[in-house]
Amino acid sequence: MLTRCPNPTCLLEFEIPQVSPLSAPIDKRGHYSGSCPQCGQVAAFRSAEAEAVIEREFEKRKARGALQGGPDLSPDRISPYSVLVEDVRSLWNVGSIFRTSDGAGFKRIFLCGITGAPPRREIEKVSLGAEENVWWQYHVNPLVPMLALRQEGTQLVGLEKTDNSIALSDAIADSRIEPPMCLIVGNEVSGLSPQVISHCDLICHLPMRGLKESLNVAVAYGIAAYMITGSNTRK
Repeated sequence: MLTRCPNPTCLLEFEIPQVSPLSAPIDKRGHYSGSCPQCGQVAAFRSAEAEAVIEREFEKRKARGALQGGPDLSPDRISPYSVLVEDVRSLWNVGSIFRTSDGAGFKRIFLCGITGAPPRREIEKVSLGAEENVWWQYHVNPLVPMLALRQEGTQLVGLEKTDNSIALSDAIADSRIEPPMCLIVGNEVSGLSPQVISHCDLICHLPMRGLKESLNVAVAYGIAAYMITGSNTRK
């Protein structure tokens, strides 16, 4: 399978051999995981065909001027809180994230991969116009805005349960999350991709006390966003 390294400074195209799942395991979205033979980037690689579909969608969005929207972000209006949304398929979840961002004070949204972007009726039905008050930008590759945010001095905080993640409440109590920061949420089924996790400064999770392993992505984002902004408001 032909694929491409997601590292924007590499972008090597190479063939993933069709061998046993042990040497090229497939994640819940049908992506092959591994690392780039040139730069070593750990990633869940999409096929070249899947990459082409997303890039065609990018060109369509670009043609109709749907790559960026919301209010003008002059320096005095930039919030210290941003969110990056990776591969969230449901447009209703995207709309909910817009509405929560407006309420919680997250004034920048980076929509990445297969994540839908305005103008879409499904997003507007849930956001109730919040997409007009929150600046947003679409990127095919989430690593592009992540690297730009890091250059700005923004802390990258992934919301995901991993072997090395810590409870969000503990991270807040220990002052490990400080603005400017960007909260990063991922796909409804498989969460954040390995490449995004590898570029996060901190990975946090919300406790699950029932049978399910995770919350709906928009619900989880809402809880985390208000926990983070609320803790800094009290300081």
